[in-house]
Amino acid sequence: MIEEHFSTGDSVIHRIDPRVRIICAIVYSAVIAVIGNLSIAFIGLGAAIVFVALARLDALHLLRRLLVVNVFVLMLWLVLPFSFSGDTILSLGPLNMTQQGVLYTLMLTVKCNAIILINVGLLSTCGMFNVVHALNHLRVPNKLIHLLFFIYRFSHVMQYEYARLTDTLKIRGFRPKTSMHAYRTYGSIIGTLMIRAYERSEQIHRAMVCRGFKGKYWLLDHFALRRSDVLAAGIMAAGAVIIIILQWKTG
Repeated sequence: MIEEHFSTGDSVIHRIDPRVRIICAIVYSAVIAVIGNLSIAFIGLGAAIVFVALARLDALHLLRRLLVVNVFVLMLWLVLPFSFSGDTILSLGPLNMTQQGVLYTLMLTVKCNAIILINVGLLSTCGMFNVVHALNHLRVPNKLIHLLFFIYRFSHVMQYEYARLTDTLKIRGFRPKTSMHAYRTYGSIIGTLMIRAYERSEQIHRAMVCRGFKGKYWLLDHFALRRSDVLAAGIMAAGAVIIIILQWKTG
């Protein structure tokens, strides 16, 4: 969800304190997740689009991110519409697509995209270092902060190792097939990646210990909460309250 590509900018969202953005992202995600009405879900999606618009993100890059997420949502459309009892709108042999199943799947689709857009608009505009810094200010346990940071920091290293292994196999004439040889080869790749990940983690740990690391994330600079941050937090909180009230009245 956090991507440095979106962190460079000077929009209204970029200027909000990262601590405020993290808290608002959590609140909005929780509120939208418990929505049980399709109309309210579309309101939540509209709020998410507003966040993204204010952040002035690269539309093409954002659509690519949404496409990846909606590939998994598509799997829901292949199953859920046929899993609910109700008014049949389409029959495919023994399978009956119901109106209730379609509406439920549509609501999940809207809620999923709304949560993704909200987190992209509020968190991806922070940058990983600011997110880690803000989490430390919010008193999140140090071990969780370190785990999040190291996963983000070194995931590309393992991706590079995987690319090296697959390139080596291609040079040796390996072609993916449905065969025991291909399965054993991929098993060997996974095993090699695990061993190299362990070895790399040991190297990183020794290097950090040599530099005086004792399990604490030290901060050199600190955030300062401004009036504009408080105003932005109040506006976003009011929006969340409105969604909750609408859900309560329709629920």
